[in-house]
Amino acid sequence: MEANRRLIEENRHLQEGMQTRARIDQAMGVVVALGGITPDEAWDLLREVSMNTNTKLRTLAEALVGWAAGGALTDDVRRALGAALGAREPT
Repeated sequence: MEANRRLIEENRHLQEGMQTRARIDQAMGVVVALGGITPDEAWDLLREVSMNTNTKLRTLAEALVGWAAGGALTDDVRRALGAALGAREPT
């Protein structure tokens, strides 16, 4: 029975990880489109904004995808994103 519970929990964690990764990929797409940068640069930018705003990467990704769908960004994320994009040259 204990092994079954562990497998169920592991499965749940794997599903959450896949959903998180998909959301991060979507956020990278938003940043690529917004900044005219490469996916690798978008990944670095997301990590930078995450660190500079003390926001977990998955939370930042959710916010960016929500913003692209018509939502709002917090002021600190908006400022950090603008600064990070402004510091990069489009490719």
